[in-house]
Amino acid sequence: MLLVTKFGGSSVSTGEGHRQVASIVAGHLANGHRVCVVVSAMGDTTDHLVEACHRAQKGDVASLPHFLGRLQSSHEEAVRAAVERPLAREGVLAAIRPLFLELEKVLTGIAYVGEVTPRAQDLVLSFGERLSAPILAGALADRGIDAKAFTGKDAGIVTDSTFGAARPLADVSRHQVRGTLLPVLERGGAGNASSLVPVVTGYIAADQHGNTTTLGRSGSDYTATLLGAWLLADEIDIYSDVDGLMTADPRIVPEAKLIPELSFAEAMEMAYFGAKMMHPLALETAFEPGIPVRIRSTFKPDNPGTIVLRDAKPSPGKIVKAITLIRDVSMVTVSGAGMAGIPGTAARVFDVLGKQRVNVLMMSQGSSEVNITFVVPRASLDRCVNALELALLGGGVVEEVSSEDDASIIAAVGEGMKGTHGVAARIFGAVAKADVNVRMIAQGSSELNVSFVVMQSQAPAAVKALHEAFSLG
Repeated sequence: MLLVTKFGGSSVSTGEGHRQVASIVAGHLANGHRVCVVVSAMGDTTDHLVEACHRAQKGDVASLPHFLGRLQSSHEEAVRAAVERPLAREGVLAAIRPLFLELEKVLTGIAYVGEVTPRAQDLVLSFGERLSAPILAGALADRGIDAKAFTGKDAGIVTDSTFGAARPLADVSRHQVRGTLLPVLERGGAGNASSLVPVVTGYIAADQHGNTTTLGRSGSDYTATLLGAWLLADEIDIYSDVDGLMTADPRIVPEAKLIPELSFAEAMEMAYFGAKMMHPLALETAFEPGIPVRIRSTFKPDNPGTIVLRDAKPSPGKIVKAITLIRDVSMVTVSGAGMAGIPGTAARVFDVLGKQRVNVLMMSQGSSEVNITFVVPRASLDRCVNALELALLGGGVVEEVSSEDDASIIAAVGEGMKGTHGVAARIFGAVAKADVNVRMIAQGSSELNVSFVVMQSQAPAAVKALHEAFSLG
């Protein structure tokens, strides 16, 4: 098979992690497969780079040497642990050392200008993957596997110029990626000792002018599914520190079980609701050509994990497959008697939120039309409420914008709910028995997801009650 395997930051957070990844890739090659690897930045490197951007923007030049020293030390330590052969090790060190000098120049420039543009931030954030890919290529070479590191730009991924959340130009990218990577993957034939493994940076690409761009949230997953679709891979494997998708968070429900198989529709419903899941955009990219996506653990490579299929087999007797939870959210209610029968009120509300880049997680409106309630991340609450009050109050239509910040979203997900009578009664009956008060409800027409809001302190009890009610343990 042709496999696209993506390894997240937790998989390559140390040199030993790189060696474990190299061992997994070697196992795939030994089984006769061709492998294209996508790799994330080491551990929390991207978060540290974001912090460095903010410090530089404030003109904090003095902290740069310390930050760069720590960054270089951690990566060079990873190289020494990942690559044992001296010649290969020196080759990797020689490849990554110029990147620290380049990063220093970029951050120093930001500090003197006092501004971080989206374009500049994308360039800074790209260094995490650009440092990680050569280390993994070196770890593979250390095992006698011919490997070559590619940036997303080198591989041929071209995007628009929406820095921070770029979208690929599919036709030109597909042509360039196939022209770049297929000859590499086909060299010597599958499993042959002369096969070459491309190690591609996740998350980053370039626009048509050659400027570095990033693909936004879960960008490395997106890179993997894009490459899988363009290369017509047989399977896309997403490796991280979790065994796969679980019926609930095992920290809340210790008896939670691994879900062996999901449909793309179920996986997309779970994606936003607290599960360690891929972004829906990445899933959709794999769904269109029907490429299976497997979510599995780097540290338990014999565990098959969870496979996501276009047409997953129904689980007999399983109406609900998973109970998921999002903490740290807030409810916002826009209300007023003048809203009834006035077209465009909802449009005005969500136009304000869109301009403030506030993500709405769920919403509900009664047929009376006198209020709209929606849920946003708690970090966005103040910005959201202030913008709505400025834009909507005083016009005689909206009378009040109120909020509650003690909230969590719980969602029951499963294709078995579709067309099954009494599911809502079972859900809310179980929650009521657990003495949990439901404050808001939403269900889409797909019938794959019933979501509701409870107080954050009551969320664990609701999750446990539903997990037991649907016999998921």
